Amino acid sequence: MPNRPLPLILARELAANIATPYLVLDAEGTLIYFNERAERIIGATPAELGELPEQDWRSRFQVERPDGTPVASEQTPSARARRERRPAQDTLVYTWDDGRRMTLSVTAAPLLGRDDEPIGVFLLFWELDQA
Repeated sequence: MPNRPLPLILARELAANIATPYLVLDAEGTLIYFNERAERIIGATPAELGELPEQDWRSRFQVERPDGTPVASEQTPSARARRERRPAQDTLVYTWDDGRRMTLSVTAAPLLGRDDEPIGVFLLFWELDQA
């Protein structure tokens, strides 16, 4: 793993010690870590995937709104939080390459350094019952 800013190291440590599905991206959108609870959502372990550039991890699923409207990658909570440097939340339906579909409440928050430089984004997921 390359040298990472301390806030990313601490975000990863937090993720490893909580039960909420939690994912950490760096400033470029590279998936650098997700915790055990997120493994079921992602469909793999961090050891299996390693660090994945944004294009690679985004290619593993399709995203739409609950009404079926497609959501462009740049409109997902993680992309908005990184671009706008503020939290973003949405309820989205993810369809994975293996056919699994999940309705998730996704909250993304930017990790900003002391001088407001972007360091990364963390995401919290909550699986919703499909009604």
